[in-house]
Amino acid sequence: MDAKQLFDDVSQRASQQTTEAYSTSFSLGIACLNANIKNPIYGIYGFVRFADEIVDSFHDFNKKELLEEFRQDTFKAIDRGISLNPILNSFQHAVNDFKIDHKLIHTFLDSMEMDLHDVKYTQANYEKYILGSAEVVGLMCLKIFVLGDEALYEKLKPNAMKLGSAFQKINFLRDVKDDFEDLGRNYFPNVNIANMTNEEKAEIEADIKADFEAGYKGILQLPKRARFGVYLAYVYYFGLFKKIQNTPSSQIKKERIRIPNFGKYGLFVSSYVRHNIGIL
Repeated sequence: MDAKQLFDDVSQRASQQTTEAYSTSFSLGIACLNANIKNPIYGIYGFVRFADEIVDSFHDFNKKELLEEFRQDTFKAIDRGISLNPILNSFQHAVNDFKIDHKLIHTFLDSMEMDLHDVKYTQANYEKYILGSAEVVGLMCLKIFVLGDEALYEKLKPNAMKLGSAFQKINFLRDVKDDFEDLGRNYFPNVNIANMTNEEKAEIEADIKADFEAGYKGILQLPKRARFGVYLAYVYYFGLFKKIQNTPSSQIKKERIRIPNFGKYGLFVSSYVRHNIGIL
C-alpha cells in the first residue's frame, strides 16, 4: 500500500467513525449497503455532520467564519483531489469519483448558513431550507446508488428529494424543544411553537406522510445494492414518525422524542426478515 492510499484509508475510517459516533440509525443503514458504495456514503455523512455541528454546536466560536472556511476548504479539496482534513479528503473522493454536481454542495452549505441568522420562516424559505439541508443530500447519495446510470438518477430524483424532505421534517418535530429553547429556531411557517396545537401538528404530519409515500415508491426502484440500506433508514424514520404522531403537541415541546437503541435493532431485525422473504 502506497502512502496516499494509506492516508485515504485513514480518512475513510474517520468518516465511518464520525457516522458511528453521531448516528446509530444511519450507521445501521450504511452497513447494509453493498461494499462498493459504503465508503462514499460515509464520506457524505461525515461532511454533512461536520457542517451541521458548526452551526448547531460551536457556540463559543465564530460560526460564520468557521462555516466560510469549511466551504472554501471543501472546494479546495475537490479541486486538488486531496485534503489534510480527513473528513474533506473522504468527501472529495465521493464527489470526484461519482461526479456529484457542485451546485448540490453549494445549496447544502447555503442552507447551513441560514441557521446562522435569525430567520422568520415563510413557506418559501422553509422549502428553500429543506431543499438545501435534506433534499440535495438525498441527491448526492442517489448519485452514488445509481453508479453512473443517469437515466435512473433522473427518474428517481423526485422520490429521493421527497424522502430527504420527510426525514428532515421529522427531525424538526423531534427536535422542537432543543431548536426553539436552545437555538431560538422555528422552522415551521405560520406556527407559534410555544402554542403549537395538535391540529397544526397534524397538518405537518400529513405533509410528512405524503413525502414518505413518494419516497417509498423510489426505494422500491433502487438498485439492489442500495435498496435495503435505504429501506432500513426509512423504517427507522417511519417508526419515529409514528411515535411523534402518538405524542401530543404539548409533549413534544417538552422532550426530544427518541427510539432507544434496542428499538432500533428490533426494527433492523424485522426489516431484514421482510427483505429476505421478498416483501421488499
